[in-house]
Amino acid sequence: MKNLWAPWRMRYIEKESRDEESGCLFCPRIESDEDEKNLIVGRTGLSVVFMNKYPYNGGHVLVMPKRHLAELGDLEDGELFDLFDAVRKMRDAIDSVMKPHGYNVGINLGEVAGAGVPGHLHVHLVPRWKGDTNFMPLFGEVHVISEHIEATRAKLSEAFAKLTEKE
Repeated sequence: MKNLWAPWRMRYIEKESRDEESGCLFCPRIESDEDEKNLIVGRTGLSVVFMNKYPYNGGHVLVMPKRHLAELGDLEDGELFDLFDAVRKMRDAIDSVMKPHGYNVGINLGEVAGAGVPGHLHVHLVPRWKGDTNFMPLFGEVHVISEHIEATRAKLSEAFAKLTEKE
């Protein structure tokens, strides 16, 4: 097997920090006001949208409640509505900026279901394009992302802000 090197990603891998109390990767970032540094695309009253640092495709975001919860059943009605309203608005923002042909939307509940951060519920929103699968993931076990994550975050943040400021 050949390797495709992406050493710029090490700065993300090495700087991962978790809240001492909850062990959560997201909570300290949600409490911070450094949205650009933390790759936060936008916020609503009860939810927050992050760029996925390890995306399946360009524009892959994570939408989650601000409150540290692991299960859908733990969400209060207002949080549930806000979460999925944020998913809908983020989809509209991605549509306006990236023009995908479709989406994968999903929640991994529990570590065995694939949750990389099982303690903080989050919804994956992954834009998809016709023909976006190619030989790289199949043979090289590598995903090719065309635009730097920070550039994508800036574009999506602007589009998301326009959609949420109408409220």
